Amino acid sequence: MPDHFRGELRDFFRFILRPRFGPRLPGRHAGDGWWEDWFPGLPVGRLFKWACFLWAVNLVFLGPIAVMAAGAGGATHRLDIHNIPWLQALLWAPIVEELVFRYGLRRPALAWWLVPAAVGAMFMGATWWAMLLVGVILALCWLPYVLGMAYTRRSMPWRYRLAYRRWFPWIFHLASLLFAGVHLYNFNLHQTPLWLMPLLVLPQWLTGLVLSWLRVKRGIGASMLLHAIFNGGPLLLVWLVLRFVPEMAV
Repeated sequence: MPDHFRGELRDFFRFILRPRFGPRLPGRHAGDGWWEDWFPGLPVGRLFKWACFLWAVNLVFLGPIAVMAAGAGGATHRLDIHNIPWLQALLWAPIVEELVFRYGLRRPALAWWLVPAAVGAMFMGATWWAMLLVGVILALCWLPYVLGMAYTRRSMPWRYRLAYRRWFPWIFHLASLLFAGVHLYNFNLHQTPLWLMPLLVLPQWLTGLVLSWLRVKRGIGASMLLHAIFNGGPLLLVWLVLRFVPEMAV
């Protein structure tokens, strides 16, 4: 691993032990903070390294724990490998789930309306109405920039900003736990005991921590792109199995 990735890895582990609102990681371009938030100057190859890190940890450590927990509790996965939801995994989930769980980490002044609207879209699923709602949310996020109105931290009163910074570590970890918890919907839980359920979503919990750290340190665009890459890896592997060794999927 190049030094810059090892440095980011160290920053990530320090961050999750003591989450803080800033500063950003080195390498961001000086200038428009809004543009950098959505289009960070980060090589895609770096995001692939983070995806490889997550795939490796989940495959070797957390994934087997989740599989054992599913076997012990009788839970089964809802995914139909013969009907892979490419659009939902590569586009819908990265956009909507990042809006729900992570956009407000850096834009708390917008969270009061954005999070409820994005939650509504998430539970509606990838329907036309939900897509229209997400389009409206994104348009409202971009509108001040398009109109030449700079975002400003003064949009949140000073006392609320101080309170948010004080509670930020709890908010950060709560967002990751909620992100993991939502993925319990991926399972038919049957009679799975409550104490086993957190083990089923350990991979999503770690992924949520990395995505939240990346959102705070690099921007929402970086976390959306890593989310899409992370989802695409396992689905691509399933597609390759179905394409070249279909007997393994019977």
